[in-house]
Amino acid sequence: MAKTSKKEMEGEVYYPSEQVVTQARVKDWEALASKAEKDLEGFWEAEASELEWYKKWDKVLDRSNPPFFKWFVGARTNIVHNAIDRHLKTHRKNQLALIWESEDGKEERTFSYYAMNREVSRMANVIKSMGVKKGDRVTIYMGRIPEIAFAMLACAKIGAIHSVVFGGFSVDALQGRIDDSQSKLVITMDRSFNNGKVIPLKQTVDEALKRCPTVENVIVVKRVDEDIPMEAGRDHWYHDLLTLPIANGKCPTEELDAEDPLYILYTSGSTGKPKAILHTHGGYMVGTYATLKYVFDVQDEDRYWCAADPGWVTGHSYIVYGPLINGTTSFMFEGGPTYPYPNRWWQCIEKYGITILYTAPTAIRGLMRFGEAWPNKHDLSSLRLLGSVGEPINPEAWKWYHRVIGKEKCPIMDTWWQTETGMFMITPTPTVPLKPGSGTRPFFGQTAEIVDEEGKPVEDGNEGYLVLKNPWPSMLRTIYGDDERYVKQYWTKNPGKYTTGDSAKRDKDGYYWIIGRVDDVIKVSGHRLGTAEVESALVSHSAVAEAAAIGLPHEMKGQGIHCFVILRSGVAPSAELAEELRQHVAHSMGAIARPEEVKIIDKLPKTRSGKIMRRVLKARAQGLPEGDVSTLEE
Repeated sequence: MAKTSKKEMEGEVYYPSEQVVTQARVKDWEALASKAEKDLEGFWEAEASELEWYKKWDKVLDRSNPPFFKWFVGARTNIVHNAIDRHLKTHRKNQLALIWESEDGKEERTFSYYAMNREVSRMANVIKSMGVKKGDRVTIYMGRIPEIAFAMLACAKIGAIHSVVFGGFSVDALQGRIDDSQSKLVITMDRSFNNGKVIPLKQTVDEALKRCPTVENVIVVKRVDEDIPMEAGRDHWYHDLLTLPIANGKCPTEELDAEDPLYILYTSGSTGKPKAILHTHGGYMVGTYATLKYVFDVQDEDRYWCAADPGWVTGHSYIVYGPLINGTTSFMFEGGPTYPYPNRWWQCIEKYGITILYTAPTAIRGLMRFGEAWPNKHDLSSLRLLGSVGEPINPEAWKWYHRVIGKEKCPIMDTWWQTETGMFMITPTPTVPLKPGSGTRPFFGQTAEIVDEEGKPVEDGNEGYLVLKNPWPSMLRTIYGDDERYVKQYWTKNPGKYTTGDSAKRDKDGYYWIIGRVDDVIKVSGHRLGTAEVESALVSHSAVAEAAAIGLPHEMKGQGIHCFVILRSGVAPSAELAEELRQHVAHSMGAIARPEEVKIIDKLPKTRSGKIMRRVLKARAQGLPEGDVSTLEE
């Protein structure tokens, strides 16, 4: 973006330092963006050519049957070949692939690429011994331990389709996902740790399997040294299986078609059953590789930490697959950011010399509550890049993250993407000028548009529906087992364009501002207000740590704004403060945005990936059914 001068940029802008620019892979964003725009297929072909293929493609992109696009048609590959196998022939063989630390800090495990290959091969041999073949589904239900990555990679290695269910979902949520995918094997662990609590995963599996006739075997990884019930013939301790001759020995990586399924991952709908998003080997591999390479500018010496859970798409793309394909050293931490004290993450960054931290705005706001003293106790100077994912980040949280954690020298890669997209779609790269709260521009090769109810483009500065115009390699191929729902959900409202379900606006510099799910837009007296805007106004008040805004029916206005806030540590709740916050929003956004009420609460309903479930707040406020709450944290 060298062509944009400081004077021309609108609003508050943060420019990269000379050191960042010197080190960065992409120095001229405009040049690469222009090249990809002129030749979409050429751009992606060049990225794919940096990887190894058993057989190259006959065609980069097949558009003959939209929206069922195919990428790298005719190519033969396996994502594990590029994530592990090819590194064994290079200097990376003995480089660390994964560093893991337990929640209590008493255990640490490290795996080189060579060791990763050994562990994944052993797990793959065990899975094969259970009768799992190419195309079979395997459900993985685990906490944050290295074996969850081994299990995913082992399935991919033999051509099985993994379905990871976040290790905290309820019995019903797990049962529904096993049933829908018709899995024949479940891989789990006895118990996991999270924020000082012990989560009885195997117990949940036992309950779920009472109603899952397709499951033949359960592999159980031991995490806690205590006995648990094991059903003879069905349940197998993983450590026992590893002693069998079948487990040890080479396991060839299955040669697959580029369009063969890699995994399904469920994303919850507001109503109805969750959608099983299907991703494939070839395109997903290229998409995750290129986006991580450019956006986080990963270098050989980096120690990269994506603090998500492998059970979400962020974990699939940017804990397991993307980093390994790039030959990166990743850090995985079992616990949460504030247990037992709010410096747990900062301890890890200092101890391991983490250079890149990628996390969610929820975590950042949660840590903001405890002030600056906790991070300031630790040496965070190893950090060179920060990242944000999961929902729009409030400008206040962005600035705190930049100043307190990044010491004003680390650009923040604020990434917008979805389970469905598989990779970053709107994102900066390190040399791009940044505006707090904006994801900047579409990734190379993508064109985004903001449209109105009729699908017509709106003027810059106006809010509308975000759509994507170009196919991309790691796009979902369908909703597993339901092509009709796939077409209806994503391609019918705006024919020929992918409908994201998010509202957004674009400013005159071409920067995109995600406002939230379309459902999260409040219409007050004809004015459309994003919940994220109201929440950002609340969080900009010194007393507020987190906020959620919803629209409720209002006789005069159509909808009125109702807010829920969590106060910062040490701030006392009062009716006076609630009123002050109402006026604060009006002062920040104008009288039209003044909330009808502000309620001070202790906890917000969130998904386990940290997204606030505003529809649950809405249902509770109106005494209506809460719908699918399988993804709720509590």
